[in-house]
Amino acid sequence: MTDSMRRPALRPANPCFSSGPCAKRPGWSPSVLEGALVGRSHRAAPARARLAAVIDKTKAVLRMPADWRLAIVPASDTGAVEMALWTLLGSRGVEVLAWESFGQGWVSDVTKELKLPDVRTLSADYGRLPDLGAVDFARDVVFTWNGTTSGVRVPNGDWIARDRRGLVICDATSAAFAMDLSWDRLDAVTWSWQKVLGGEAQHGMLALGPRAVERLLATKPAWPLPKIFRLVSGGKLNEAVFRGDTINTPSMLCVEDQLDALDWADSLGGLPALIARAEGNLAIVADWVARSDWASFLADDAATRSPTSVCMTIADPWFAALDAKAQAAAAKAVADRLDTEGVAYDIGSYRDAPPGLRVWTGATVERSDVAALLPWLDWAWEQVRAGA
Repeated sequence: MTDSMRRPALRPANPCFSSGPCAKRPGWSPSVLEGALVGRSHRAAPARARLAAVIDKTKAVLRMPADWRLAIVPASDTGAVEMALWTLLGSRGVEVLAWESFGQGWVSDVTKELKLPDVRTLSADYGRLPDLGAVDFARDVVFTWNGTTSGVRVPNGDWIARDRRGLVICDATSAAFAMDLSWDRLDAVTWSWQKVLGGEAQHGMLALGPRAVERLLATKPAWPLPKIFRLVSGGKLNEAVFRGDTINTPSMLCVEDQLDALDWADSLGGLPALIARAEGNLAIVADWVARSDWASFLADDAATRSPTSVCMTIADPWFAALDAKAQAAAAKAVADRLDTEGVAYDIGSYRDAPPGLRVWTGATVERSDVAALLPWLDWAWEQVRAGA
């Protein structure tokens, strides 16, 4: 083996670079769950207080406007998005933006499940954004702030009209706590616990602004609503849901874990500190990519590169000459080698994305671990490239 192919000496202290569930916060251990109200009804006063605390602390860390409502909902971000789509859409035409797998999923929901008659899809290939200037804000708009499977985010919320007549529904699952969401230009926002704060799966969050609440009360959907989607009863908003009285049963262990993550975020300095950690991690990767002779970002435009789900393609001419099946196998081989070495887990690109790598660099990931990973990426590629 040549010197250039020797294993790097330094390993990441935490090899968890999965894009969901994501790495736990630094210093986390199961001991943070001591005191969780296991075996208690989530309707009991102490449990409801813990659920309400998650809502209140989340609003504080995210700097959510006081007139917004926030609820804990089932089925992770998927459940939260679908609750928004099923309860808010139908009264006017819809614009759906899609540039990766999950955005395409919302297109399918709106067109094939809800079967809305007036839907326009604005799409783009992996690595790019659709034309944001072409969006018609007289219509309802559905979009993903950060494309987890493409590593492409909207750069900001400036493209969203302040004087919009339709609602803007935003899937922010890999953006919340790592990017500055433009609350004044959004009407409904969703995310899940297992992303930027490293929480546990299955719990989603649904945030509704005043215009979304107005729509809920003014419009009755033309389709049946499952019980877990029902936010209005007898023409009145179910306010208790937004105070922690969840529609279905949450895990009190997961609640305790989320409170720990929120306290950690607050101890760092809140949202600005979380954003700085993610952006700092991206900067390290960007410096490495600029020097790499084989790796490149899937996102062409630096302003749209995600600081959480960093997606990379392989730019080596040898790789480009392979057929699609061989390219997928080579990229997978890189991820598999690092998994076997215990250096990085779950960094293969998403199954529908172009072959490459996807490294989570959100706020719970230490900068030192990102720096330690990068030489290993070079080593693994050299191994695969040489057929070792």
